Amino acid sequence: MITLPEFSVPVFEESVVNEGGTTYALGIRPEGGKALIVRGLTAGFEGEAAESGLLVCPLTAANARALRARLPWLNPVPLGLATSAGFGDRLGIATPGHVQAARGTGVAPIFAQQSVRENTRTGRTPQQVVDDATWGVFQAGWRAAWGADADHMKHLTDVPFFVQAGYRFFTIDPGDRVDDAADSDGLAVLREKVTRLPWDVLHSTLAETQARYQRGFDLETRRLDFDETTLLRALAKYGAAVAHTVQMTSRIQAELGGRPFDLEMSVDETGTATSLHEHFYIASELRRLGVPFVSLAPRFVGRFEKGVDYIGDLGELEANIAGHAEIIRTFGDSYKLSLHTGSDKFTVYPLAARHARGLVHLKTAGTSYLEALRLVANADVPLFRTILDFARAHYEEDRKTYHVSAVLDRVPAAAGLTDAQLPGLLDQFDARQVLHVTFGSVLDTFGAALMPLLRGREAEYHAFLKRHFDRHLAPFVKG
Repeated sequence: MITLPEFSVPVFEESVVNEGGTTYALGIRPEGGKALIVRGLTAGFEGEAAESGLLVCPLTAANARALRARLPWLNPVPLGLATSAGFGDRLGIATPGHVQAARGTGVAPIFAQQSVRENTRTGRTPQQVVDDATWGVFQAGWRAAWGADADHMKHLTDVPFFVQAGYRFFTIDPGDRVDDAADSDGLAVLREKVTRLPWDVLHSTLAETQARYQRGFDLETRRLDFDETTLLRALAKYGAAVAHTVQMTSRIQAELGGRPFDLEMSVDETGTATSLHEHFYIASELRRLGVPFVSLAPRFVGRFEKGVDYIGDLGELEANIAGHAEIIRTFGDSYKLSLHTGSDKFTVYPLAARHARGLVHLKTAGTSYLEALRLVANADVPLFRTILDFARAHYEEDRKTYHVSAVLDRVPAAAGLTDAQLPGLLDQFDARQVLHVTFGSVLDTFGAALMPLLRGREAEYHAFLKRHFDRHLAPFVKG
């Protein structure tokens, strides 16, 4: 924080902008809390006049919109094929820490990223998520491109709210239409299932699809041969998901009215792995149907679970990632390999960086919330003890919509731990997952105590985030 002659309140130095004869900064009110400070052309902003011609403005949606109109770099934009990382922020105060980690890495950041499910659990709207990221980007002085990801959209009705809020990256999740049973169905069942696909949406017929795929395809180091069973399995498993992606894309295009955007298809939250043949089929069909996707999130072998490192055989995973990356190169490096549930997968990042050769999107979410709890465990022991026991009590219910394997009996109750042992829970497998998936219940119950603590120690929280995400981004740093 600094105090400049033209301002009567302390301001964040990185936020100060002189543009078109007007000065903008993010400051701290004498009574506490942040405010937008405008000196010069103040029309369009809502606030209170102060000495020296300053306008002190609350951090409202209207003022965020007005500031984005004045300072174009505060608007999220498509990031294309750049190596990228999504920083989910469930609290709305993490962006400056994410900026500190992203700065100088060459990794294109998505600072606003929230799914419909997460918004429901946190009580936030798509607009609030973008506005919180806007204020964070402004505070930290980030001037480069950044993105906003409408994550895991499942329904056509989800689209307008994210478009209106300014999102320009859309993650379509057709997982509810993926038929995992097709992975083990016999040929007769597969033949029957594919007759029920929405062929009108796919703009094709079974016979035409067989003519396109029932042959061999040469990749760099391997050959993909589609016999009848292999093709029908891919069709039965993913055909409806491809059709839904087409419909979602059409809705996004209609809502945006020609404005550019990035699109991702995600099938990672399913019960069975995406084979290389299935990846090839999905990508081929999306291209044929004119879906302008820039990334694809398959379901890899092994387990990508919330808040912990990869579970499974790393050698098998490396071969799997290498195969998926080879398919991308077969399509001319026209899209990226997306790592969902990507936080804390420190053994995976070097493999993805090596084989995808920069065509990677890393998606993280709850790990920033866990770093907030790490700060609480150090700064307010009684509050953390209460949150821990509350999370243990709510885990079995809150885990139902997540792929996690934490065993509750391995997470000790608060009474059995010394104060010095509490921060270590944030590095323990079972405790991390229990604390991770109960975030909605915790915020609903303890947000009134948790948020003032974090805001009062904001710089410390951001330092925790930088340290944590430095480890995430290091394998992807260019040069």
